[in-house]
Amino acid sequence: MTQRVELATLLDRLAIDEVITSYAVAVEDADWPGFLALFAPEGRADHTAAGGLEGPADQVAEWLAGELRPFAVRQHLIINRRVRFQDADGYPGNHAELTAGYLSALRHESGEDVMSGGRIVFGLLRGEPGWRLNRVVVHEQWRRGGAVPGGVPTAG
Repeated sequence: MTQRVELATLLDRLAIDEVITSYAVAVEDADWPGFLALFAPEGRADHTAAGGLEGPADQVAEWLAGELRPFAVRQHLIINRRVRFQDADGYPGNHAELTAGYLSALRHESGEDVMSGGRIVFGLLRGEPGWRLNRVVVHEQWRRGGAVPGGVPTAG
């Protein structure tokens, strides 16, 4: 790889990291317009493994907004990130996949703490506005608490 390609790959990694961090912060802050701005127009999310739904990003944002409303405190950590780029004849292409662990800590208005964790797979596309999410799949692996009516979503 040439230095130019290595630099471009590093810049892509930083841009992707910003998208993923912005995703977690948008969920924490209930910034649903900001959440949606991270997705490509055809972007979808799948929360079925965590008791949620699968669908277009706007439907998932609406569902998350309703489910998270009773949680005054939200922390979503996306950790141990591993990004893989599509190979385009030896150069990074316009598709990437980032797999990461997550930890979601929530405090319900009733005072109950709910925690969950697992893995999230993010599919990303590079386009005119930069890197955007086209797929988010949450794989919840454990949960503590969550006996609150209506279920509890996770960070993904």
